[in-house]
Amino acid sequence: MTNKISNLKIKNIAWLVAMAMFFLADQYLKFLAIILWPAHPKKIIGNLLTFNFVPNYNIAFSLPLGGIWLNILITIIIIAILSYLIFNYKHLSKLEIISFSGILLGAAGNLIDRLKYGYVIDYLDLKWFTVFNLSDVLISFSTIALFIYLLKTPKKTLSIK
Repeated sequence: MTNKISNLKIKNIAWLVAMAMFFLADQYLKFLAIILWPAHPKKIIGNLLTFNFVPNYNIAFSLPLGGIWLNILITIIIIAILSYLIFNYKHLSKLEIISFSGILLGAAGNLIDRLKYGYVIDYLDLKWFTVFNLSDVLISFSTIALFIYLLKTPKKTLSIK
């Protein structure tokens, strides 16, 4: 039994470490984008995917919503709600905690940019779609995983600790 609990703790820590590394990689790539390549995009996969500095003054997928202060406020509200859910609700599944944490880290990564520069640094330019960053990927995949999990899971009520 103790071995089973140890393995579960190691897996949980591994997920958190992986997300933290994703967060740090995003911050590093944003640094490279703004310092080294603002005027010289680098092709990653032919013309399909390019490493290219693009300031994003809007919200998700470059939707033009309300300006910098509204975007900062929305991000802070999202971070506050997710933090509250993670730390105050018992009986959250491992996947729910991991998904909420991924969304939280992605939102925090983009919030750092908004507070520091007034825009989010996007650097992965996918031809015919959009320009995005690893924080956006973390938010998107975490949201999709959570959505699929919730669709497949019987409804439950959340209870506060």
